[in-house]
Amino acid sequence: MTELLKISLPDGSVREMERGSTPADVAAAIGPGLAKAALAARVDGEVRDLNRPFEGDAELALITSRDEAEALELARHDYAHVLAEAVQALWPGTQITFGPATDDGFYYDVKAPEDRDPFSMDDLPAIEEKMREIITADKPLRREVWSRQQLIDKWTAEGETFKAEWAQELPEDEELTVYWSGDDWLDMCRGPHLASTGKLDPQAFKLMRVAGAYWRGDQKNAQLTRIYGTGWLNKKQLNAHLMRLEEAAKRDHRKLGREMDLFHLQEEAHGSVFWHPQGYKIWRELESYMRRKMDGAGYREIKTPQVMDARQWEKSGHWGKYRENMFVIPDEIPNTEDDGDLVSKDADWMALKPMNCPAHVLVFKQGITSYRDLPIRLGEMGCCHRNEPHGALHGLMRVRQFTQDDAHIFCTESQVVSEVRAFIELAHRIYKDFGFTYAIKLALRPEQRFGSDEDWDKAEQELRDAVAEAGMANDDYGWEELPGEGAFYAPKLEWHLTDAIGRTWQVGTIQGDRVMPERLDATYIGEDGEKHRPVMLHRAIFGSYERFIGILIEHFAGRLPVWLAPTQAVVATIVSDADDYANEAVAKLKAAGIRVESDLRNEKINFKVREHSVAKVPHLLVVGKREAEEGTVAVRTLGEKEQQVTSLDEAIDMLKTAATAPDLA
Repeated sequence: MTELLKISLPDGSVREMERGSTPADVAAAIGPGLAKAALAARVDGEVRDLNRPFEGDAELALITSRDEAEALELARHDYAHVLAEAVQALWPGTQITFGPATDDGFYYDVKAPEDRDPFSMDDLPAIEEKMREIITADKPLRREVWSRQQLIDKWTAEGETFKAEWAQELPEDEELTVYWSGDDWLDMCRGPHLASTGKLDPQAFKLMRVAGAYWRGDQKNAQLTRIYGTGWLNKKQLNAHLMRLEEAAKRDHRKLGREMDLFHLQEEAHGSVFWHPQGYKIWRELESYMRRKMDGAGYREIKTPQVMDARQWEKSGHWGKYRENMFVIPDEIPNTEDDGDLVSKDADWMALKPMNCPAHVLVFKQGITSYRDLPIRLGEMGCCHRNEPHGALHGLMRVRQFTQDDAHIFCTESQVVSEVRAFIELAHRIYKDFGFTYAIKLALRPEQRFGSDEDWDKAEQELRDAVAEAGMANDDYGWEELPGEGAFYAPKLEWHLTDAIGRTWQVGTIQGDRVMPERLDATYIGEDGEKHRPVMLHRAIFGSYERFIGILIEHFAGRLPVWLAPTQAVVATIVSDADDYANEAVAKLKAAGIRVESDLRNEKINFKVREHSVAKVPHLLVVGKREAEEGTVAVRTLGEKEQQVTSLDEAIDMLKTAATAPDLA
């Protein structure tokens, strides 16, 4: 008698299928439309190939293109394999290593044959053409289980030294799988994959660039070529992505920073920003805005040292968990002689602070604190240093020296939820002032952490409760929990901002920490007269000024709100006869608090308009002989085609309103 398996479907129905049946068989039994649309299957919660047989009774959900996130990951994984197959087909002797899916595509690390140079951008068109040929061939993608020795023998025989090395390190008792593309190419892979290469759209991918990479990420190992591509479910998605990339390139804060003369970076200070006068005006406006917000929310601003003894970092836990990202400094006078070591072996060590929290605990510990004093909210525009690798640095977005809008709240257990909720509402008002929408995520305990499970349970639940009380634990605010992504000392809420072209940026955070007060012996006197540990809430809204300014530049494409613009208006003359009137207008605008400059150069007005448009000046006030006689100005607003002629006084009133920070309006 044929054994039947019970396959439960999402709608509650149960299909009886013969042993040996696959999810593809279930899809075919339901209907030809679903059989064609099905891409993969979720079997008992695990994503699998459509053609992998059931092992027993199971719960089944079929994945189609409507399940976009999972479908994209599958497609990108397949594109990576097709890329590797194409490169080896074009250049036999190429060694392949690994090629994962990424957030918007895929890559594969390969080593060119000895008889040719490393792969370059010039090779990408040929590789793309070969990939389309493989996709159009609709080659079946077939899973097989191999032994570790089979893998080692296979890769060794074919000269795949990187794959052979990796195979030798795989556990013997683990189920090891390969995937065939047709009958002539295979790769070692966990899967899952689509049923065939033909499930990919040959017009929905594009190879983007090549870069150097080291085998296993170690610069002591062989150098490989990493070929990057972007892959999508259809050509429409690809075109939309390429348009976003084109728009992102126009908005690149490094490009706009040069055009607007805001800042520069150079090798003499890797990862540190040289702010120019125009850029620092933006910084100062943001800093003033944030100070007003923090003052209004009951924070007290402090300033703490840049350098602290290594023993303090040992106590806080950073020396053990974070030292590789810290700049360490010997606490002794360096040797100035030609002979001998620069620093003795007996030197004590200090470190530039990578974060402000341990120093804030030391401020809290000065004197005796009563429960009546809590909560205490200590804020600092704190300059920090983190030893980021050179290759990871990226304009203002990832730097080594940065300044945070940092603060720490010391409170009782009973005050945690209300303090977190107050912060959530403060962050909401601030992000609204900048026009951002956002999602809130809860990053939960990582595997490596300090503190008891009981404390982590409590801390995670407090953050959940605060978001729920603020009415934001729902889809409208993108509420989501992220297992394993918390800090080593605390869970955290994260704010992910969405910019004007749909990109997300993780910016604000608040963390509920019971570990650091314990490690650094922070206490307050409770109502019972005994010592108690405060809970320490670490929080920031901008994150860092550098990165937030970079985000703002890209979000607004350089056209910052008038209140943030370094130069809010330029008075430009058409003829020299209007110079005196222009100077008079500039004086009145400055008296009204407008950041204004004059342009009296002997240049055509169209030249001046173009130049100040590139510099993203919000308002250009053009004056000629007629305007001087009538006391008017012709106002050209950035991005608008028509100019408006108005009296100078009316223009000043308009600019004063536009230039007022949103919290002061």
